[in-house]
Amino acid sequence: MSDTTSARLLQLLSLLQTRREWTGPELSQRLEVSPRTVRRDVERLRELGYPVHATLGKIGGYRLEAGTAMPPLLLDDEEAVAIAVGLRGAAGGAVAGIEETSVRALAKLEQVLPARLRGRVQALNAATVPIDGPPAGPVVAPETLTVLASAVRDHERVRFGYRDKDGALSRRRAEPHALVPASRRWYLVAYDLDRADWRTFRADRVEDVLPAGVRFAPRELPAADAAAFVRQGRAADRPRVRAVLRVHASAERLAERFRVSEAELEPVDGRTCLVRTEPESLEWTALRIAFLELDFEVVEPPELADRLRDLGGRLVRAAG
Repeated sequence: MSDTTSARLLQLLSLLQTRREWTGPELSQRLEVSPRTVRRDVERLRELGYPVHATLGKIGGYRLEAGTAMPPLLLDDEEAVAIAVGLRGAAGGAVAGIEETSVRALAKLEQVLPARLRGRVQALNAATVPIDGPPAGPVVAPETLTVLASAVRDHERVRFGYRDKDGALSRRRAEPHALVPASRRWYLVAYDLDRADWRTFRADRVEDVLPAGVRFAPRELPAADAAAFVRQGRAADRPRVRAVLRVHASAERLAERFRVSEAELEPVDGRTCLVRTEPESLEWTALRIAFLELDFEVVEPPELADRLRDLGGRLVRAAG
């Protein structure tokens, strides 16, 4: 097998893993080969053990299915179980910054994971008790995330139950757009079909999610991206708080220490600057600024100065 053919087979396999189904003409166009070459490459993948299913007719196509064994040259059974368990843990936020990647990888893996290995993964997760106990705050089942991630990837409608902040349950039909991790929570950005509008759903409040078996054409999101849409929704849900601080440091030095954007900084001179920010929490802002080891004054609001006085008093009492 030539290097060109091998590279094309890897590209074909990658395409089959990124979407539920491809038509022959779509694969032919993406690979820049004839439909006959696509059929030959699919047969080569089958010979290597990859369960590629083909359907005939005008709406026919190719899709990668779960087989009776893991395909060769990828993972053996033990490696597959180990990786699935590890990805489930990472999806729960054990390591900050990789939650979304872990969910995407887990969705790909479970697409081709044989049923007997799925049972081993579930048994191992059920029998494992972490020494630190469950993570603080609300948690979402990895199964919920993988179903939603697959629906996002395949542009497939979903049905699920959703509990609001008061615990009231409602049934939803939605077109999922993206999953967004933020502040150790997961958010589903989707178009709510019953309300005919875009919504942000907390994934830990989603119950009994099921794919509806209906594809949809993606709609245009009313925001720059899914992360921006979630930020807008979270900002609308909390009271608007504005904090202004005068810090005795250059704007460049403060930007490195305080992690604020240039738009939030106003240089006064080479040794002083103003910070204008809209924090999620005055308590968190007070704690952050107190540990900068820089002199500063609170311009507004008075409530932030009150938080700092309370924090200072507790620290003095703790020091004896």
